[in-house]
Amino acid sequence: MSEARSWNAGRAEARIRELEKLPGALLPILQALHEEFGYIDDAAVPLVAHALNLSQAEVHGVIGFYHDFRRSPGGRHRLQVCRAEACQAMGCERLMAHVEARLGVKPGGTTDDGMFTVEPVYCLGNCALSPALMLDGRPYGRVSAEMVDSLIDDARRKAGGTE
Repeated sequence: MSEARSWNAGRAEARIRELEKLPGALLPILQALHEEFGYIDDAAVPLVAHALNLSQAEVHGVIGFYHDFRRSPGGRHRLQVCRAEACQAMGCERLMAHVEARLGVKPGGTTDDGMFTVEPVYCLGNCALSPALMLDGRPYGRVSAEMVDSLIDDARRKAGGTE
């Protein structure tokens, strides 16, 4: 996962200015802000709306529609567990329960140490390898509780974190 930076209105305005003349600029701007800060701060909404001559409600609507846009800072690692039909048939609910127990966080939450954000998603496109998850943009299939533990341990080790 890329290292996000703290919210800064000046940097946000610069990113908006870079992209505001593109056709259909709303999504590229939101993606750029999300990439820059790791989330889209509420303070960005009026900046984007003003630059594109949109209502704040329109900007909020687009942010809310796409599950990849976070509204608050997330953990260092993003763990997405697929909960679509194929993964449900192959045990994703047990997998999510294991993730919750292991990390001590409910779906949508971030661990107290800021290391992991757990997100339910509805289809990672890895249906043939259900149950599936994605860690920091990398997909994994036929995921077991043991594999989850290994991925978590490896991410913590690489970050120099402790259990």
